[in-house]
Amino acid sequence: MLMNTTKIKERIGHLLIMVMSVLLLELKYSEQPPLIRTLYGVVVTFLVIMQYALFRKHKLVVLGSLFLIREPNIFFVLSTSDVAIIAYVLLELRRLKLKLSIFKEPLDVRDIYLETLENAARCIFVSRALLEKAKSFGYSGQNATVIPNGYDPDVFKPMDKNTVRKELGIYKENTHYVGFVGNLIPIKRADKLPEIFRKIAKELPNTRFLIVGDGALRDKILKEMKGLDVVFAGRVPQVEVAKYMNAMDVMVLPSRNEGWPCVILEAQACGTCVIGSSNGGIPEAIGFEKYVVQEGDKFEERFGKRVVEVLREGYDMNRLMERAKGFTWVKVVERETELYEQIIQAFRRD
Repeated sequence: MLMNTTKIKERIGHLLIMVMSVLLLELKYSEQPPLIRTLYGVVVTFLVIMQYALFRKHKLVVLGSLFLIREPNIFFVLSTSDVAIIAYVLLELRRLKLKLSIFKEPLDVRDIYLETLENAARCIFVSRALLEKAKSFGYSGQNATVIPNGYDPDVFKPMDKNTVRKELGIYKENTHYVGFVGNLIPIKRADKLPEIFRKIAKELPNTRFLIVGDGALRDKILKEMKGLDVVFAGRVPQVEVAKYMNAMDVMVLPSRNEGWPCVILEAQACGTCVIGSSNGGIPEAIGFEKYVVQEGDKFEERFGKRVVEVLREGYDMNRLMERAKGFTWVKVVERETELYEQIIQAFRRD
């Protein structure tokens, strides 16, 4: 039975709102002037309120980052994280202390997440750490599946270290190379890189430090690293990131929190050892307990010490590369596709 004209118009309206919200969400994460970001907040707030009002009467099925809006005769498949947008806007409204008559009762963002998660056919988490975090908010986890993000093996692959160092113009004889890849922001613990690097340089003076990335802490970090042998690459294309990862003997990721850091698998695919903190999905991504430094007192000191130990002891590059092969995008997509097919078949049987 075909939907009538009114229903079709309604569905088209829903689709337009969702698509515009996704586009605006992308704008939020781009580097735009403050005025543009403010306008983003106003527009996306309006759209999401409309979106929530329109969609809350329909059954939503969340499949990781996919939304399936199930109707008697039709499936709409959209790439969006509608719940995340709604939660973001509600938090912004609370921060601005705005009250809207559309919400008759105070809404808890956690309630929105929990209701959506529990009523989903399946919820995909990129790490067990994120799943456990959701459980700590009251999520049962009965419909959860953990499928990590992957990497592109055509880009991230082993290269001869000295050759790539010469190609990048950073070659220096009898030198250790320690690097960081990521945004220079507090959550990445980039503010502590100078302290960690100095502890490493104190033990191994012949160490060159590579920083690939940029962010708000750049000037502060570079100022505090004065006197160290530092190469600041800034933001570079993925192909160049792979070269810098190959140039490193050890990559560090001392983040205060991570969901599933793909940079770890990318580095391992290049045959480079990663030393990381015990926060979030970092231990899962690293896969080797001996390369994980537990959060706690004197963290930076212990972290630097572990990097020095690995540089002196060495590591099995082939073991790292072999492990990384299980996380290519092809393998990840195969797992997700299999799961989606199972869910769709179950709907059809219903």
